[in-house]
Amino acid sequence: MTTALTLVGGPGDDGARVLSVTGEIDMSNAAEFGAALDRELAAGTAVTVDLTAVTYLDSAGVAVLFDRADAHDLRLVAPRLLDRVLRVSGLPQVVKVMIR
Repeated sequence: MTTALTLVGGPGDDGARVLSVTGEIDMSNAAEFGAALDRELAAGTAVTVDLTAVTYLDSAGVAVLFDRADAHDLRLVAPRLLDRVLRVSGLPQVVKVMIR
């Protein structure tokens, strides 16, 4: 059973935008994830994507992040569970990733 995707955006404590994500990100909801991320990117110059409550991330979700990495100041906060998929994808070479 998959965990529903929940996306909550808004300003963080430092004024930068934060997109908090809960659930699973896969090809069935990657477009929804991308649209939420685009809204946050339109509202601020830097966005922290909080993935600490994400339990699954597939290549479609990683592609959403890669597609926006070059043109935007993205920062990821991710659980140890996602460390391997992020490292294997090479995403830490293009965005700042903090593993918690």
